[in-house]
Amino acid sequence: RCHHPHTAMLDVPFLPFCAFLGTLGLLCVAMVGTWCQHWRGGFSLDGSSRTFNWHPVLMVTGLVVLYGAAALVYRIPNTWSGPKLPWKVLHGSLALGAFVLTVLGLAAVFRFHNSQGTPNMYSLHSWMGLGTVLLFSCQWAAGFGAFLLPWAPAWLRALYKPIHVFFGSTILMLSVASCASGINEKLFFSLKNGTMQYKLLPAEAVFANTLGLLILIFGVLVVAALARPSWKRPDSDSPDSRQVRDALGG
Repeated sequence: RCHHPHTAMLDVPFLPFCAFLGTLGLLCVAMVGTWCQHWRGGFSLDGSSRTFNWHPVLMVTGLVVLYGAAALVYRIPNTWSGPKLPWKVLHGSLALGAFVLTVLGLAAVFRFHNSQGTPNMYSLHSWMGLGTVLLFSCQWAAGFGAFLLPWAPAWLRALYKPIHVFFGSTILMLSVASCASGINEKLFFSLKNGTMQYKLLPAEAVFANTLGLLILIFGVLVVAALARPSWKRPDSDSPDSRQVRDALGG
């Protein structure tokens, strides 16, 4: 490919970018765990607020970091040639792992609400979060049926592929928005007393707001990597594309 001089200066190798992104994702997980452990009392399964603390940790880990890793599997240069099935299995397994953590995170917040007599599904954060999880489940089931099961015809895979890619990025950004709104909502509910009001920006608020910004940066960088043309798997090397050409007699 030809690069203009000003774009070549901004070129970043994929593997160092992934190393940075992985470090950023681990930092987000470490920070949400630290927030819940240091300021919110730690973790438990007794239905108290410590049970709730599993919710942000599992959601950030599964719905953002692990899901982002699954989305980037096909940008690894090693996936551009050779058998595609192992990478499909890795992609699907990472997404499934993210989904399992997400379901456990939902279970934690519902258990907390039910034990405390708090209504479920009344806030914009809860609507957005549940909608994201439902869309995620549909995305995974449709991807499994189209790309992993052997009876899916090549024309169906070719037709569904751009839809799958579009909703992959959409789900990630919805996940980021859900996490950011959830962090903000938790701070509003928790920081109420005179010396720790949210508007006074205590240390917990600074820490959690920083976490929200890092989650946003992580999501934006993943979407940017997915949209970068030079990091996309070449269509001419795709087995799916060859099967479509063969089916059409090309």
